[in-house]
Amino acid sequence: MTTDGETQAVEADEQEGPVKVEQLWEVLKQVQDPELHMGIVDLGLVYNVTLDDYGTVSIDLTLTSPGCPIGPMIQGQAYHLLTQLEGIEDVEVNLVWDPPWDPRTMASDEVKLALGIW
Repeated sequence: MTTDGETQAVEADEQEGPVKVEQLWEVLKQVQDPELHMGIVDLGLVYNVTLDDYGTVSIDLTLTSPGCPIGPMIQGQAYHLLTQLEGIEDVEVNLVWDPPWDPRTMASDEVKLALGIW
């Protein structure tokens, strides 16, 4: 999330029209796990992002552990950032547990390096 709470501009490759799923992924990169101080996309916590014709976004994401107390905070950040985009009417942030999160196979190389899990 940006430090001033504002959504960063998402470029549409200089084309007008509806938001693309790729843009939604870019916005979600701003959502940070507050304990690890890393983005949820790079951590591999976001499993799926869809956008229907009515402007409803559906996100399936998980947490680093089922008992993680910050789930509502992460869900709220994702919801807030995505609802700021023009053309987005609603956002559903679904917590899922299958498959279980595994940083060795799901996190980006940068996160693996930072966490020392090569």
